[in-house]
Amino acid sequence: MKVAVIGAGAIGCTIGGYLAHAGEDVTFLGRADQVSALRKNGLAIDGVRGAMTIAVPAAERLSERPDVILLSVKTNDITEAALHIRTYDDGIPVVTMQNGVRSDELLSALIGPEDIISSVVLFGSTYINPGSVVHNFEGDLVIGRPFGENDECASRIAGVLSKALPTTLSDTIHSVHWMKLLLNLNNALPGIIGDSIQKTFRNVELSRIGIELIREGITAMDGAGIRPAPLPNFPVSRLRELVSMPTTQSAGIFSSIMSSLSERPLYGSILQSIMRGKKSEIDYLNGEIAALGERSGRPAPLNLKAVELVHEVERSRRFYSPEQVIEQFNQRR
Repeated sequence: MKVAVIGAGAIGCTIGGYLAHAGEDVTFLGRADQVSALRKNGLAIDGVRGAMTIAVPAAERLSERPDVILLSVKTNDITEAALHIRTYDDGIPVVTMQNGVRSDELLSALIGPEDIISSVVLFGSTYINPGSVVHNFEGDLVIGRPFGENDECASRIAGVLSKALPTTLSDTIHSVHWMKLLLNLNNALPGIIGDSIQKTFRNVELSRIGIELIREGITAMDGAGIRPAPLPNFPVSRLRELVSMPTTQSAGIFSSIMSSLSERPLYGSILQSIMRGKKSEIDYLNGEIAALGERSGRPAPLNLKAVELVHEVERSRRFYSPEQVIEQFNQRR
């Protein structure tokens, strides 16, 4: 199968690299610096599966029709990518690989909904520099049709993707995205202080804020009648149980989990964007919960504060100390 990966960042390079290593015909589409590095040095993946360098084709634009497109750009770049894809005939399956819950809707404004397959990414990777990523921890892919029933095409693509990572089909993929969104709410904090996930959440007070962000997210979803679906081996009830504990207890558990995710430094998606001088997806993560809370009558002031602080870091290019972050959130409680 001819696979085009649009977006040569952490997620796209990890999945596309493993597919190429497994013998699939993979071409990477990215910015000029990414394309140059991939052509010159190949794709370097290090991490939980060891180190490997894979020779891969790379270009700034598609030159031939692929069998499937893996769309791994940030949500902010969906429209630009869709305009590129639309220059080809309809009928190419496009697998969205963004955080948040909006990418399928945004893409469907320009691409036929029948061509869209949605995915939820559950592994962790870090973009180091053009052509180089670290695969921090293992995790599954969950895919499914967001605008219809799963079909033979979705099953076939799941089979191909399983050559890179364990892949399952879901009939409730949009609800799976809402569950993943709850876990992504903590990405804001490493982005605000400019440090790894491990170091951020070794601080139990920051872990307390992380728990409170998730708790607000669940409350806002409940108010809107949104029912998140379980992730593989992670039921919704487990997350509800965690946030229903006394916060001191749940923060300690959360700190232990987050600080041991990876032996290598793991930078969340928000911080990775900031480090690359790009606008982050914060409006589609914590911003989604802040807006949902307002609509449902269950305000989410801590998630709104997370959005404000990330935007301030993006504007000023200055990070906050953990103490400053704790003080800022204490003012919103």
